[in-house]
Amino acid sequence: MRSFLIAAFFLLNVCAHAQLNISAPGVSAENKVKQHANWSYKIYPSEIQVGKEVTLVFSVKIEDGWYIYSSDFDPNLGPIVTALNLKPNKDFVKIGKLVPSHPKRKFDDIWGGEISYFEEKAEFKQKIKILKENPLIEGTVEYQTCTIKDGACVGGEYDLKVSGLKVSPLIKDAKMIANPPEVPVIPSHKIIQKDSSVKLKTSSVKSNSIKSQDSRSNPTLSSPKEEKKEFSLWAFFLKAFVFGLAALITPCVFPMIPMTVSFFTHSSKTRSEAVRKALLYGLSIVGIYTLLGTGVAALFGADAANFISTHWLPNILFFAVFVVFAASFLGMFEIVLPSGLVNKIDQQSEKGGYAGIFFMAFTIALVSFSCTGPIIGTVLIESAGGMFVKPIIGMLGFSMAFAIPFTLFAMFPSWLKSLPKSGGWLNSVKVTLGFLELAFALKFLSQADQVYHWRLLDREVFIALWIVIFSLLGLYLLKKIKLSHDDEDYNRQSVSVPRLLFSIASFAFVAYLVPGMYGAPLKALSGYLPPVSTLDFQSNVSKSNSEESVHNPLCEVPKHEGLLHIPHNLPGYFDLKQGQTCAMIQNKPVFIDFTGHGCANCREMEANVWSNPEVLKRLRENFVVV
Repeated sequence: MRSFLIAAFFLLNVCAHAQLNISAPGVSAENKVKQHANWSYKIYPSEIQVGKEVTLVFSVKIEDGWYIYSSDFDPNLGPIVTALNLKPNKDFVKIGKLVPSHPKRKFDDIWGGEISYFEEKAEFKQKIKILKENPLIEGTVEYQTCTIKDGACVGGEYDLKVSGLKVSPLIKDAKMIANPPEVPVIPSHKIIQKDSSVKLKTSSVKSNSIKSQDSRSNPTLSSPKEEKKEFSLWAFFLKAFVFGLAALITPCVFPMIPMTVSFFTHSSKTRSEAVRKALLYGLSIVGIYTLLGTGVAALFGADAANFISTHWLPNILFFAVFVVFAASFLGMFEIVLPSGLVNKIDQQSEKGGYAGIFFMAFTIALVSFSCTGPIIGTVLIESAGGMFVKPIIGMLGFSMAFAIPFTLFAMFPSWLKSLPKSGGWLNSVKVTLGFLELAFALKFLSQADQVYHWRLLDREVFIALWIVIFSLLGLYLLKKIKLSHDDEDYNRQSVSVPRLLFSIASFAFVAYLVPGMYGAPLKALSGYLPPVSTLDFQSNVSKSNSEESVHNPLCEVPKHEGLLHIPHNLPGYFDLKQGQTCAMIQNKPVFIDFTGHGCANCREMEANVWSNPEVLKRLRENFVVV
C-alpha cells in the first residue's frame, strides 16, 4: 500500500511538472520549470586569513502556498532533501553538512516518517575552511518545493559562485610577532551551567589587523554574589549542625544527657521552672560556642582567607592538628583541658541561680572537650578560610544541634525512655569519626603540596590513601578490626543493621575511588582531589586526549610548560604576552583563566564545566587559553 502511494505521488509530480512547463509565463528556454523559491547568500566573515573558516549563509524566500524541504531528515524517505554540492578543489575544504535554521517538523503519513520543511522563508548554513588566497568556490544547491494546495512538487537548482571574500596570507612579519598589538581578552567567568546544558559566551574581537567572531555566541545568565554567599552560609550552617549532632553521640557527651535532665527535674519545684532553666541552659551553650566563633572571626577575619587556604604553614599545621584529632578518636590518647580550669568552672556552677546554670553549661563544654574538641576544631578550621561571619555561623549551627537535645529532654523527661542505652556503639562512633578526620587531614597536606609543587601527594597517592582508610573503616564497622579501647563483649556481638549499611557505604565509596587511580575524573570529588595532571597512571583514553594537545607550530613554545599544566590537556600559555602573540597569529581571542593551585572551586569548574564536550571543543578550537 505504501509503495502504491509513493508511486501515485510521483505520478502526480510528473503531471504537475508537465502542467507547469506549458503554462508558466516568462520562463527562460534553459529552465522551463518555474522556480517557487528565490535564493541568495552571504559569507561571514568576509575578510579572513588562510587556514580560517567562513560560513556561507543561504537565505530563501518561498512563494506563498509553497514549502521547501529541509536538509536534516532521512533522504531515503522519498522527498528530495536540500543539499549543497560544491565542486571540489584545493582552494577550500567543506566542513560538516548543510545545517538548517529552525525548520518545522511533522510526521508525514504518505512517506511514513518525520520530515522537516520551511514555509515563507528558510535559512541554511555551511562552514568552509579556506586553504588558499583567491579561492574558487562553485557549486549547486539542489532542493524541492511543493504546493500546500495539492502536494504537487517541483525540483529546483541554485547555482553558486562565491565572490566578495578577501583572503590574506598568514602573518610572517618578525617585528609584529615580537611586538604584538594589544588583544582584547575574555575572562573565564563567562562560563555557566544551567539546566544540565553548558553555554560558553564568546564575543567578537577587533584589534588593528585582527578580527575574530564566533557566530554561535550565547547570552549568559549569572547569579548575584549576594545569593551565592547566602547559599554558602546556609550550606555551612547545616554542615555545622550535622557536626553538632555527631558530637552528641560520642562517649563524652551522650551519657551526660540523662544526668543533666535529672538535675533540672530534681532541682526545680515546678515543671515551668524546669522548662525555664532548661531553656537558659540551652541558650548558654549556644552563647558560649558562638562567642568562640566570634573570637576566631576577629582573630583571622576575611583578609586572612587567602593566606590560610594557600600558604604551606597553616595547611601543614592543620594537617598535623587533624592527625592528632584522628589519633585521639582512634584511642591513642585523650585530649583533655587542664583539670584546674575545669574544677574552677564546676565550682561556679554549684552556686545555683541563673549564673550557676550558665557555668554548668560551661562545665559540660569543658568536660566533653576530649570528644567535641576535634569536631569543633574541624568546623573552625574549615570556616577560618572563608568570610568574616563564617566561624560565627559555624559555631551557631554546631551549638544549636548540641543544645537542642539537652533542652528538649529537660522539658519532656519522659522522652528519656526512648534513648538507646550507652555502650560499645558510642566508641564505634568515635572511631568512625577518627577515620574521617584522618581522611580529611590529607586534604590540607595536598593543598600545600599543589601550591609548592612538592609532588608528595600526587593524585594516585592521595586516592590510594583514601582507598586504604575507607577500606579499614568498612572492615572496622563489620567488626573485622579491633582497637585497643574497644569493648571485648561488644565486638563479639553480631553486626547490627546500621553498622552493615554504613560499611556498605564505605566500601561503595572505595569502589567509586578505584577508577580514579587510572584517570577517571571523579567529578563529585573534584574540589578535594589533586588535579588529573599529577596522575602517573594514564589510561588509553587519557593518553589519546593528551595527543590532541599540540601547540600551533607558528607560535612559541610556552614558558613553564614542564612545570605548569592547563586542565584537560588544552594547549595554552602561562605568560600573557606569549598568549597575545599566538592569538594574533591565529586570529583568535584570548581566554584568560584566573585560577590558583589551591583553589577548590577552580577544580570543580574545570571538572564539571570545562569537561563538557561543547565547552572543551570551543576552548580548544576557538580560543588561545592563558
